[in-house]
Amino acid sequence: MTIAARVGIIGGNGWLGNALASSAVTKGVIDPARLVLSSRSGTRGAIDIPGATWTRDNGELARQSDVILLSVRPEQYPAVVIDASGKLVVSLMAAIPAAIIAKRTGAERIVRSMPNAAMSIGKSFTPWFAAAAVTPEDKRLVQTLFECCGDGDEVPEERHIDYCSGLCGSGAAFPGLLAQAMIEQAVAQGLPLSFARRAAKSVLIDASQLLAEHEDPAPVVQAMIDYRGTTAAALQTMIDCGFKTAVGAGLDAAAKKAAAMAAGLTGQLR
Repeated sequence: MTIAARVGIIGGNGWLGNALASSAVTKGVIDPARLVLSSRSGTRGAIDIPGATWTRDNGELARQSDVILLSVRPEQYPAVVIDASGKLVVSLMAAIPAAIIAKRTGAERIVRSMPNAAMSIGKSFTPWFAAAAVTPEDKRLVQTLFECCGDGDEVPEERHIDYCSGLCGSGAAFPGLLAQAMIEQAVAQGLPLSFARRAAKSVLIDASQLLAEHEDPAPVVQAMIDYRGTTAAALQTMIDCGFKTAVGAGLDAAAKKAAAMAAGLTGQLR
């Protein structure tokens, strides 16, 4: 799908907005002549996008755009004042509810999304929620945008986006934490640090590609447990030590943090 609408990205110099814009142009989804990017500081993103229009005025961006992406940090959003009446607004921000975005922008067609840092390498899985006024055509446009930087999928309820701030939005942080733990344990056994780093990264980046062949990872894990070898011993011990409980608690904590951020910012934005 080629997007014919004019697309504006508020915060187009940030790593998310810049990566999305660059990928969309590179893949021919957006003509750079129909792309408007804003940067309040006047600086451009790390990736140059020849042919795109740059501005320091978010209001001007909104006037020139049919679709507006909000790619700023949640705490920066109170300073964003635009009139987006009649336009599609896509938020890449955590925490800010669709109702608040609608009230502040005048838009009714609101999409909230939760990309992660892997958007910069075209590997983000981005969940998104569409408000009632969002049309099927709008949804196709949104999915096309996120497929430029990986993949995406619609969630049925807005609260799921807050939960996905941990499930998807944390990106490389979770495998990074597991890699760090594996490396520390290997070094404690006397293995060289350089070797431990290579081994852990190989397991998490290379060996995990085996999961790509399976829609559900549970049978893969169970098959390894049923083999009752060294892998089974490791897996069962991790499970017995509360691995699944710790993961669940971490995801819940991220969702609660998103809700707390929303509550704090909502008072400023009313």
